[in-house]
Formats: sequence, structure tokens, C-alpha cells
Amino acid sequence: MKSELKTYEERMKKSVASVAADFAAVRAGRANAAVLDRIMVDYYGTPTPIHQIASIGSPDPRTLTIQPWDASAVKLICKAIQESDLGINPQNDGKVIRLAFPQLTEERRKELVKQIAKYAEGGKVAIRNIRRDAVEDFKAQKKNSEITEDDMKIAEKDIQKLTDDMCKEVDELLAKKEKELLAV
Repeated sequence: MKSELKTYEERMKKSVASVAADFAAVRAGRANAAVLDRIMVDYYGTPTPIHQIASIGSPDPRTLTIQPWDASAVKLICKAIQESDLGINPQNDGKVIRLAFPQLTEERRKELVKQIAKYAEGGKVAIRNIRRDAVEDFKAQKKNSEITEDDMKIAEKDIQKLTDDMCKEVDELLAKKEKELLAV
């Protein structure tokens, strides 16, 4: 039973990590290479992450530079960035692409807070779905007489505690990201 709880715990941790990755992709007015993680470039017919075909640098807090290893990829990367929901227009000089991150307006900050709240809620829903799967699994085991009623109650209590802990972790990540977005 402990190994099954470990399995569900790992799945919940992956959900929390996914929420953290979503939060990292939300730009907070500073240049952060993580905002490019979700953008795929159609490189020779294969969707490829930008960091695999270029080096990404940050010469100052509000600028990212992307220097493709293959000069023919410059236009492809620019096109992928323009088609993304990043909201930044890339400037290129034929060799290097520059992304200038403007100061966030109050309205944009509020939109981003709503966006990260949706990400957090999605993460909590995923965690609760894992809890539901676990409880159904334990009920099936009880029905098949693989575990006792007491074992099932203990397992349900443990999985609920795990669910509460993981949801609390998502809430803490949300509070931290909100604070970051609303600062300045």
C-alpha cells in the first residue's frame, strides 16, 4: 500500500512541477529565458524548442538575445515568437534576435494574476483527480478483499493529507508569483 501511495505522490508532485513551469513561463516585466520554453520552432519540419537551436542570453534585465547556431533559423525563430502568445515583437539584425520586454502596465499585471490563478486552479484539479483515482483504486482493492476496511480508511486519510499538502504547495507558489507580478 505504501508503494501505491508513493506512486500517487509522484504523480501529484509532477502536477505541482507543471504548475511551477507554467508560472515560470509568465513574464513578470523582467527578461526571463523561461518564457521561451513553450515556443516551438518549425525547424526542418520538426517542432524544436528555441534553446535547442540557439543560445539565449540576457544582456540587461529587460532584454533577451537569441543567437541561432544556424543563420537560416533566424526567420523561423522570429516567426515562432510572433505567432506565440508572448506579446513581444522580435527585432533581428540577421544574426541575433532581440526581445525587449516593456514595463508591465497595471492592467497587464492584473491579467497575468488572473492567468496564473487559472494555472493554479488547473493544477489543483489535476491533484484532486489523482486523489479520486487513488480512492477508486483502494475501493476496488477492498472490494476484491485485497485490503481490509481499516487499511482503506488509513489509505483514504493518507491520500487526503497528501492532496491537502500538494494543494497548499500550489497555493504557496501562486502567492509567491502574485507577489512577484504585483511588485514594482
